[in-house]
Formats: sequence, C-alpha cells, structure tokens
Amino acid sequence: MSDMKKKYNEEVVPALTKSQGYTNVMQVPKLKKIVISMGIGTKMEKDAFTEAKNILTAIAGQLPVVTKARKNVANFKLRAGMPVGLMVTLRGNIMYEFLDRLVHNALPRVRDFRGVPKKGFDHVGNYNLGMPDVSVFTEVDLDKLKYPLGLNITMVTSAKTDAEARELLSLLEVPFAR
Repeated sequence: MSDMKKKYNEEVVPALTKSQGYTNVMQVPKLKKIVISMGIGTKMEKDAFTEAKNILTAIAGQLPVVTKARKNVANFKLRAGMPVGLMVTLRGNIMYEFLDRLVHNALPRVRDFRGVPKKGFDHVGNYNLGMPDVSVFTEVDLDKLKYPLGLNITMVTSAKTDAEARELLSLLEVPFAR
C-alpha cells in the first residue's frame, strides 16, 4: 500500500469525519481517479507524438490512450479522427503513488512555486491543474526532451461540493496557494 493511501485511511478519513460530522465512513469523500491528459495538436511532427507517449508512459506508469478529433474544423486543418492528444486514467494504488510523486517531487521543482491555484475546482468537487512543463517530473530525461510539452491533471473526487474537495485534497497534502 502506498504512503498516500495509508495516510488517507489513517488520517484523512477520521479528520474529515470529525470536521464534517459524517455518521458513516462511506459518506467521507475520496479520490476516485486521476486523469492526465496532454494535447499535442496537429502542427507537430509525428515524432512528437511518440515522444509525448513515452513521456506520459514514464510519468503515469501505464500506457496512454490516443485521443482523436471528433469534428472537422477547417480553420485548424483538422479532420475527424485525426490524433490530437493523449490521456491516461489512474485508479487505485497507481493513482495514490502518482499523487504522492506529484505532491512531494514534481510540485516543489516548479520555479517560483507558491502553491496550486484554488480556482481549479469545477463546482461539483473535481480539481483541474495545468502543468505548463513536463520537465518538473523526475521521470523525464531532460536530454531527450525535444518539444515543449505540458499536461493537464484532473483529480476526480466523490465530494459533493468544492469545499469538501478542497479539504480532502489539502489533507492529502496538495499545497494550495494562500
């Protein structure tokens, strides 16, 4: 069991039960999944896709799925079915291990880091975080990085409100800005 999952079971659940007044353990919000997505676009060369796929595989620990365009957009020279990005859905122990690496390794390496923004919530308890550069992850080899790549991290929780989700994530050591 990862350290973050152990922390959730031993510290977060009792703290949330006490602060929110839950009567049942099943009422306590939990992290359902983490979705990591990376938009590549259509202007990049073909080797950018393979590089992005290798980087996302190294960061997430599992193979990403290629996302394709749904519609034709003439202004972007985009046709339905063209590959435009990659995404990985993490659940279970892999999700908690990724969250642990994100919070303790990657976010402290961000230049001038003052915490993640509080405005990333979507009013139903999910949190979105954009990372403009993948080089903050220790799994990425900086010498092999040819293209500037960023990614979006979505943390899907079972919380009903943003306040519950914010409290859950802050107890899981996600450093929010003040």
